[in-house]
Amino acid sequence: MTILKVVYASAPTNELIIPTLEVQLPTEWIRVCCGFEDQYLGLETSEMVWFQACSLSITLPSKNATGVQTLNFGVPGMDGQTQRHVDVALEEDIEVKLIYREYLQSDKSAPARAPYVMTMRGGAFVGDDGEFQAGYYDILNTAWPRERFTAETAPGIRFT
Repeated sequence: MTILKVVYASAPTNELIIPTLEVQLPTEWIRVCCGFEDQYLGLETSEMVWFQACSLSITLPSKNATGVQTLNFGVPGMDGQTQRHVDVALEEDIEVKLIYREYLQSDKSAPARAPYVMTMRGGAFVGDDGEFQAGYYDILNTAWPRERFTAETAPGIRFT
Protein backbone atom coordinates (compact mmCIF):
# COMPACT_ATOMS: atom_id res chain seq x y z
CA MET A 1 0.00 0.00 0.00
CA THR A 2 1.42 3.38 -0.99
CA ILE A 3 1.78 6.22 1.49
CA LEU A 4 -0.88 8.20 -0.40
CA LYS A 5 -3.39 5.35 0.05
CA VAL A 6 -2.56 5.26 3.77
CA VAL A 7 -3.15 9.01 4.02
CA TYR A 8 -6.49 8.70 2.22
CA ALA A 9 -7.57 5.77 4.38
CA SER A 10 -6.48 6.91 7.84
CA ALA A 11 -6.01 10.70 7.56
CA PRO A 12 -3.04 10.99 9.93
CA THR A 13 -2.68 14.34 11.67
CA ASN A 14 1.00 14.72 10.75
CA GLU A 15 0.41 14.40 6.96
CA LEU A 16 -1.14 16.83 4.50
CA ILE A 17 -1.98 16.44 0.82
CA ILE A 18 -1.04 19.43 -1.38
CA PRO A 19 -3.05 19.51 -4.62
CA THR A 20 -1.44 21.49 -7.45
CA LEU A 21 -2.37 22.54 -10.94
CA GLU A 22 -0.07 23.48 -13.81
CA VAL A 23 -1.49 25.21 -16.89
CA GLN A 24 0.86 24.98 -19.87
CA LEU A 25 0.10 27.86 -22.21
CA PRO A 26 2.05 28.33 -25.46
CA THR A 27 4.12 31.18 -23.98
CA GLU A 28 4.17 30.53 -20.23
CA TRP A 29 3.32 28.18 -17.36
CA ILE A 30 0.93 28.88 -14.54
CA ARG A 31 1.63 26.81 -11.44
CA VAL A 32 -0.67 27.06 -8.43
CA CYS A 33 -1.13 25.02 -5.28
CA CYS A 34 -3.90 24.88 -2.73
CA GLY A 35 -3.01 26.55 0.54
CA PHE A 36 -1.77 29.72 2.18
CA GLU A 37 1.97 29.33 1.54
CA ASP A 38 3.85 29.19 -1.77
CA GLN A 39 5.50 25.80 -2.27
CA TYR A 40 8.78 24.74 -3.86
CA LEU A 41 7.94 21.28 -5.27
CA GLY A 42 9.61 18.70 -7.47
CA LEU A 43 8.31 17.57 -10.84
CA GLU A 44 8.56 14.10 -12.38
CA THR A 45 11.83 15.17 -14.02
CA SER A 46 13.42 15.91 -10.60
CA GLU A 47 13.27 19.62 -11.39
CA MET A 48 12.19 21.81 -8.46
CA VAL A 49 9.73 24.58 -9.38
CA TRP A 50 7.75 27.27 -7.59
CA PHE A 51 3.97 26.93 -7.10
CA GLN A 52 1.97 29.99 -6.06
CA ALA A 53 -0.52 29.53 -3.23
CA CYS A 54 -4.19 30.25 -3.84
CA SER A 55 -7.60 28.92 -2.92
CA LEU A 56 -7.68 26.41 -5.75
CA SER A 57 -10.99 24.62 -6.14
CA ILE A 58 -10.87 21.26 -7.91
CA THR A 59 -13.59 18.78 -8.78
CA LEU A 60 -11.93 15.54 -9.88
CA PRO A 61 -13.70 13.42 -12.49
CA SER A 62 -15.63 10.39 -11.38
CA LYS A 63 -14.06 7.04 -12.15
CA ASN A 64 -16.77 5.42 -14.23
CA ALA A 65 -17.47 4.15 -17.72
CA THR A 66 -19.61 7.03 -18.99
CA GLY A 67 -16.98 8.06 -21.53
CA VAL A 68 -16.68 11.63 -20.28
CA GLN A 69 -13.85 12.30 -17.87
CA THR A 70 -13.97 16.01 -17.04
CA LEU A 71 -12.14 17.94 -14.36
CA ASN A 72 -13.53 21.32 -13.28
CA PHE A 73 -11.34 23.81 -11.48
CA GLY A 74 -11.32 27.41 -10.38
CA VAL A 75 -8.25 29.61 -9.99
CA PRO A 76 -8.89 32.91 -8.23
CA GLY A 77 -6.87 36.08 -8.67
CA MET A 78 -5.49 35.55 -12.18
CA ASP A 79 -3.74 38.61 -13.58
CA GLY A 80 -4.73 40.30 -16.84
CA GLN A 81 -1.79 38.99 -18.85
CA THR A 82 -2.61 35.39 -17.96
CA GLN A 83 -6.27 35.97 -18.84
CA ARG A 84 -5.28 37.28 -22.26
CA HIS A 85 -3.07 34.25 -22.95
CA VAL A 86 -5.82 31.82 -21.95
CA ASP A 87 -8.45 33.73 -23.97
CA VAL A 88 -6.25 33.68 -27.09
CA ALA A 89 -5.57 29.95 -26.66
CA LEU A 90 -9.28 29.16 -26.29
CA GLU A 91 -10.34 31.41 -29.21
CA GLU A 92 -7.69 30.13 -31.62
CA ASP A 93 -8.25 26.50 -30.55
CA ILE A 94 -4.66 26.10 -29.36
CA GLU A 95 -4.11 23.01 -27.23
CA VAL A 96 -3.58 23.93 -23.58
CA LYS A 97 -2.29 21.18 -21.29
CA LEU A 98 -3.32 20.97 -17.64
CA ILE A 99 -1.40 18.83 -15.18
CA TYR A 100 -2.93 17.96 -11.81
CA ARG A 101 -0.49 16.64 -9.19
CA GLU A 102 -0.78 15.68 -5.53
CA TYR A 103 2.14 16.02 -3.11
CA LEU A 104 2.57 15.01 0.49
CA GLN A 105 3.78 17.54 3.04
CA SER A 106 6.47 15.08 4.17
CA ASP A 107 7.89 14.52 0.64
CA LYS A 108 7.91 17.50 -1.72
CA SER A 109 10.59 16.11 -4.02
CA ALA A 110 8.11 14.34 -6.33
CA PRO A 111 4.35 13.86 -6.74
CA ALA A 112 2.79 11.21 -4.52
CA ARG A 113 1.22 9.54 -7.57
CA ALA A 114 1.29 9.82 -11.34
CA PRO A 115 -0.11 13.17 -12.48
CA TYR A 116 -3.30 13.63 -14.49
CA VAL A 117 -2.37 15.21 -17.84
CA MET A 118 -5.43 16.76 -19.46
CA THR A 119 -6.42 19.03 -22.32
CA MET A 120 -8.44 22.18 -21.66
CA ARG A 121 -11.93 21.87 -23.12
CA GLY A 122 -13.34 25.25 -22.16
CA GLY A 123 -13.33 28.03 -19.66
CA ALA A 124 -14.42 31.50 -18.71
CA PHE A 125 -13.35 34.39 -16.51
CA VAL A 126 -15.60 35.93 -13.90
CA GLY A 127 -13.75 39.02 -12.73
CA ASP A 128 -10.28 37.85 -11.71
CA ASP A 129 -11.37 34.24 -11.21
CA GLY A 130 -10.83 31.62 -13.90
CA GLU A 131 -13.23 28.68 -14.20
CA PHE A 132 -12.07 25.92 -16.54
CA GLN A 133 -12.98 22.42 -17.71
CA ALA A 134 -10.47 19.84 -18.84
CA GLY A 135 -10.57 16.20 -19.86
CA TYR A 136 -8.00 13.44 -19.94
CA TYR A 137 -9.74 10.67 -21.84
CA ASP A 138 -12.47 11.00 -24.45
CA ILE A 139 -13.69 7.48 -25.13
CA LEU A 140 -16.73 8.68 -27.09
CA ASN A 141 -14.56 10.22 -29.82
CA THR A 142 -11.98 7.44 -29.89
CA ALA A 143 -11.80 5.67 -33.25
CA TRP A 144 -12.60 1.99 -33.44
CA PRO A 145 -10.79 0.10 -34.73
CA ARG A 146 -7.86 2.22 -33.73
CA GLU A 147 -5.79 1.21 -36.72
CA ARG A 148 -7.09 2.82 -39.89
CA PHE A 149 -7.02 0.77 -43.07
CA THR A 150 -5.95 3.07 -45.90
CA ALA A 151 -4.39 2.55 -49.30
CA GLU A 152 -0.95 3.12 -47.73
CA THR A 153 -1.34 0.60 -44.89
CA ALA A 154 -3.50 -1.95 -46.75
CA PRO A 155 -2.84 -1.78 -50.52
CA GLY A 156 -5.60 -4.28 -51.27
CA ILE A 157 -8.23 -1.77 -50.14
CA ARG A 158 -8.48 0.67 -52.95
CA PHE A 159 -11.59 2.50 -54.02
CA THR A 160 -11.92 2.85 -57.78
